Amino acid sequence: MTDALWILILLLLAVAVLVVVRRRLPVVFWWLVGYPVVTLRVLATYRATMDACGLTVPASAVRRATARMMGRQAAPVPPRRSLPRPTGSGLVMRLRMATGQAPEDFTASADRLRHAWGAHAVHVRPTKPGRLELRLVGWDVLADVRPARRWLRTGPLSLPLALREDGHWHVRDFRTVPHELILGATQSGKSVYLRNLLCGLARQPVALVGIDCKWGVELAPFAPRLSALADTPDRANDLLDVLVEEMEARFRLIGMMGGAGPDTVLTSDVWGLPEKLRPVPVVVVVDEVAELFLAGSKDDEKRRDAMVTKLIRLAQLGRAAGIYLEVCGQRFGAELGKGATMLRAQLTGRVCHRVNDETSANMALGDIAPEAALAATSIPAERPGVAVVGDSSGGWSRVRSPHLTLDDAAAICRDTSALMPELPRLDSFRPVVAVEEARPSSSAAAPTARPVTE
Repeated sequence: MTDALWILILLLLAVAVLVVVRRRLPVVFWWLVGYPVVTLRVLATYRATMDACGLTVPASAVRRATARMMGRQAAPVPPRRSLPRPTGSGLVMRLRMATGQAPEDFTASADRLRHAWGAHAVHVRPTKPGRLELRLVGWDVLADVRPARRWLRTGPLSLPLALREDGHWHVRDFRTVPHELILGATQSGKSVYLRNLLCGLARQPVALVGIDCKWGVELAPFAPRLSALADTPDRANDLLDVLVEEMEARFRLIGMMGGAGPDTVLTSDVWGLPEKLRPVPVVVVVDEVAELFLAGSKDDEKRRDAMVTKLIRLAQLGRAAGIYLEVCGQRFGAELGKGATMLRAQLTGRVCHRVNDETSANMALGDIAPEAALAATSIPAERPGVAVVGDSSGGWSRVRSPHLTLDDAAAICRDTSALMPELPRLDSFRPVVAVEEARPSSSAAAPTARPVTE
């Protein structure tokens, strides 16, 4: 009786430990319990599950003839598969589709496969003609997102910003998708996404330019790393003039290098120039674009139309000159003025957090993937940071950025202020950063107000 009691206590302790590990360390629980259980379930029920989901094909004539000779009936044939390979968040199988099958057939049955195998989600990705990748996710990876590992390789102007629901990282590559539109309501996580973006760029030799017409309260904490900051519409208009001048000067440099001699390598952008002559990349962050375009008089309307025209020029030609746009706001629509829709068409990268109305979701994602706009409208308010990311190719995915506090982001910008490049044209727009003076410990320091940007 005593031995049975001890065995029962040990079993209860083991179960309690597994419950704690599953909640606190889901990756460890997956490797200890989840992967072996799901793998055995997949291997044991693969043929029956594929048949139940309508993903099998009739047996070949040779198999049917052989089955008749043996007095049996030939069973339908499922797609050929590889052994389940574990990943950090689930497992992966590679399938070879049978004749007549298409990846859309497997995508339509993804939810049924998820329930049959007890996975959190199933994602289908075609790899090459006739083959696809079936990825099973073991748990909700967006529930608790940690910063990307340092060994995750990224190149210049390439940042892992958010974790996708399939376990991969969404990497923001400016050279592939030069301009991006970020939308989100208050407390939706848009500011956290922007902090991760700015802090990632702050660690690279990149000139950061901010336009924040809410008197700079959103971008002021990052001032030590900003090469320029405009906090009013008038200053923003002047800053855009300077950026257009900088872009034109870079195009003149590219043209001069193209005609330097017969042995010169021809190029159409700054990345083809010799490294010693290559201008530093510039990332322009426009926060709360609606505030930038508000107009209360005829003069304001003229200024707004002029700024929209300059932003469109930067969006159309800036990629080749190494100037990239990040346009953020709570909403973005045609009511912002003439040219707003044209500007949106140039912002090929789209990130839509929870928004207040369906129109904003359609403006962000409706022109590239209507189903993505529908997914954006269903983001719950209790999960800030979750967003739908899409691009002009039509692909989209749910993502969530790791939480980064404003204090930590401001500290990163202060620590990387030495990496700020020299751009003489932007010197007059460089923000003034207050220097804290050392005070005696006996004197009480006056409280300093900090902007709230959550």
